[in-house]
Amino acid sequence: MTADAGGSFDETMWNGLLHGGLGGTFMGVPKVELNRDAIRAAGAKAVVYGFPFDATTISRSGANYGPRAIRETSVQFTNFQATFDFDLFAHLPLFDGGDCHVALGNTPKTFARVEADIEEIVAAGAIPVVFGGDHSVSIPVGKAAKKPGTSPGWVQFDTHLDAAPNVGGEELNHCCTITRAVDNGYDPAKMVLVGISGWMNPKTELKYCRDHGIRVIWLEEIWEHGAVWAAEQILERVGDEGFYLTFDVDALDAAFAPGTCAPTPGGMTMREAIQIIRGIAPAGLIGLDIAEPAPSLDHSTRTQLVAARIALEALAFHAGSPSTPVRVG
Repeated sequence: MTADAGGSFDETMWNGLLHGGLGGTFMGVPKVELNRDAIRAAGAKAVVYGFPFDATTISRSGANYGPRAIRETSVQFTNFQATFDFDLFAHLPLFDGGDCHVALGNTPKTFARVEADIEEIVAAGAIPVVFGGDHSVSIPVGKAAKKPGTSPGWVQFDTHLDAAPNVGGEELNHCCTITRAVDNGYDPAKMVLVGISGWMNPKTELKYCRDHGIRVIWLEEIWEHGAVWAAEQILERVGDEGFYLTFDVDALDAAFAPGTCAPTPGGMTMREAIQIIRGIAPAGLIGLDIAEPAPSLDHSTRTQLVAARIALEALAFHAGSPSTPVRVG
């Protein structure tokens, strides 16, 4: 409800995004209140969190519809991965905490609300699993996922470096994910950018990565050396305190993820992405987000299916999924 000037409430007035909030939960998992005591009492080890926000995009809009679309299409997955005879929910109980309450037109206020919500999830000992939203969603989520006194790694799948100091003077922007992560305490020596390519990476951002010693695995290197090599390179950098994983769906070829703000012709294949995720997730996740799915820009449901699949792969191999298929027959 929304208060009027006199302090009363108008029950017919909206107070946020019309498409925000839960239409249904991710994969039908139970809902949980975003309160550390409630999360602990539920026994949750991972909590889905929707971040329907794309107010900072410099390209096409529509990623604010991502969380709802991902939840709607997630019914096409089950919690059992037959290839590995692995039940994800038996190893990592998953709950859905709903969406961020976006403060319309106010990025700092929205981010403060997100940090408070994510801190509750982390304090309860659960992993935040966040569906965006443009790539600025990683800024508050990554900040809150990092516990004081720890030094986790940062792994970002993307076609863009996202290392801009600011965009037109604004520091809270989806082109500033890496710079703000460093500002928020992530060690550049433990940061890896994966699948970077394309024609939207300014000289300033490349210089930032060079000056700070951030490892960039170019898409062409993955073509040359393969996904297993890429996973090994990542594991050499992230350290032994786990890592924050952010996956921008524009890292993928536009054939797999056309519904995104800046689709990438010739990007990473879905198989390459899955293979790398499976290789690195056992090192331990402190948090996870999937950024930039814009379902209104996709005539099919493929982009949101890709987003859900990446999240499931990361969670399963974090939780101990075997990597060898079971024998049948």
